[in-house]
Amino acid sequence: MADAQQDCRDLETLAREQGIRYFLISFIDLSGAQRAKLVPATAIAAMQRNGAGFAGFAAAFDFSPADPDLLAIPDPSGLMRLPWKPDVAWLPSDLKMRTDYVEQGPRNTLRRLIARAQGLGLTVKTGVECEFFLVNPDGEQVGDALDNGSKPCYDASALMRRYDVIAELCDAMQGLGWEPYQNDHEDANGQFEMNWKYADALVTADRHVFFKFMARAIAEKHGLRATFMPKPFMHLTGTGCHAHISLWQGKTNVCHDASDPLALSEQGYHFVGGLIHNAQALCAILNPTVNSYKRINAPRTVSGATWAPNMVTYAGDNRTHMIRVPGGGRFEMRLPDGAANPYLLQAALLAAGLDGIENRRDPGPWQDINMYTQAHLAQDAPRLPLNLLDALRALDGSATLRAMLGDGLVDPYVQIKTAEWNAHCAHLSAWEKHQTLDC
Repeated sequence: MADAQQDCRDLETLAREQGIRYFLISFIDLSGAQRAKLVPATAIAAMQRNGAGFAGFAAAFDFSPADPDLLAIPDPSGLMRLPWKPDVAWLPSDLKMRTDYVEQGPRNTLRRLIARAQGLGLTVKTGVECEFFLVNPDGEQVGDALDNGSKPCYDASALMRRYDVIAELCDAMQGLGWEPYQNDHEDANGQFEMNWKYADALVTADRHVFFKFMARAIAEKHGLRATFMPKPFMHLTGTGCHAHISLWQGKTNVCHDASDPLALSEQGYHFVGGLIHNAQALCAILNPTVNSYKRINAPRTVSGATWAPNMVTYAGDNRTHMIRVPGGGRFEMRLPDGAANPYLLQAALLAAGLDGIENRRDPGPWQDINMYTQAHLAQDAPRLPLNLLDALRALDGSATLRAMLGDGLVDPYVQIKTAEWNAHCAHLSAWEKHQTLDC
C-alpha cells in the first residue's frame, strides 16, 4: 500500500494554536473494538513521526507476544476535537509493524480498496444510518419507561423526552462539520437514528467510528447507555446500519441514468450485482456477531415488521429487500447491523461492488414484491446465513473476497470470529435447561 500519510499538518503546532492538551490516537481491531492511547501534546511530534506503540497480541489481532510493536500512525486529516472534552483531539490511525502496513489493519484494508476504485477512475461515496438504543446502564431495559407503544416509530413525545441527549449529539456533529440533517425515534422502543451527509468512504468510516464513541460518552453523561447491539431485545426491531452508496467521477454521479426504470446506470447495476453475488460471504463482516443473526432471521416484532432482510434480493423503493434502489443514482444496502466494524463495513462493500464492476456481474431482475409476505415468489433467491458459523464458512471459502480483502485479513478475521462462535457454543443457556432438563 502506498504511504497512507496524506495530511502533513504539524500536530504539535496545531495543538499550540488550538489549545489541544491531549491527542487520542485510535485504531479499530478485527473484533470492531476501538483501542487508543492518550498522548500529551508535548509528545505528539514523535508520535506523528514514528507512531504510537501497542502490543498487537493484547488487541483482537493474530499476533503473539513475541511480535514487534504495532505502530499506530496518526492521520491528521481525520482529526476531530471531542465536543464534550474540547482540549482532547481524536486521531484515526493506520497500522504498521516495523516499516510495513499491517494487512490485518481494517483502515489499511479500506485504503487499499479505495485505491483500487481510483484505479478504475471511481470515487465511492457512502453514508450510514446509525441506529442505536438508549438503555439503562445494566442494559436490561430501555432507558425510558414511558416509551412502551406498539408503534413507536417517529414518536414525537418519546423523541423529545430524550432531547438533551439527541440535541447534544446533533450539535456536536454540526460543530464537527458533518452536516447532520435529521434525527428520529426509530421503530423499536428506546431506539433512535441520526443522519449526517454522505462523503468519501474513508471519511464516512472515520465519522462512523467517532459517532459510536461519542454517542456512548454523551449517553453516559445523561445516566444512560448507548448500545449498537444488533438485537438487544427479542420482541423489538433490531439495530441496523444501512449503507447508501454512489459512484463518482469528479463531480459526476456515474451511478445515475435518468432513462433507467430505477435511475441506475450500467456500472451501478454491476456494483449491485457484486453485492448480490457475494452476499452470503459479506454477512460474516456486515453481521459479525452471534447476536447479528437474531436480527436478520427474526420473527415478527411488536411493531409488525423486522425491517431487516433475510434473502438476497433487490428492488426499487422497497424496504423489504436486501438492497433498495430509491432513485437519484444511489442504492441502499440494508444488510449491515450496528455491530459491524466501520472500516470493514466500507471495505467489504467496496470489495464486493468492485468485483461486480470488474467482472460485469448481472444482479438479475429486480422484484417489486413484499418480501415479508411474498418471499415464496422470489424465485432462485438465496437465503442469508442462519448463523455466524455459516457466514464465516462462506467468507472462508470465498475466492472473490479473499482476492479483494487479502488472505492476510480474511484468515485472522475468520480465526477470531470462529473463536467467538466456539465460546458461544460452550455457553449453557437458561433456555437449554428449561427445554431439556427433564428430557
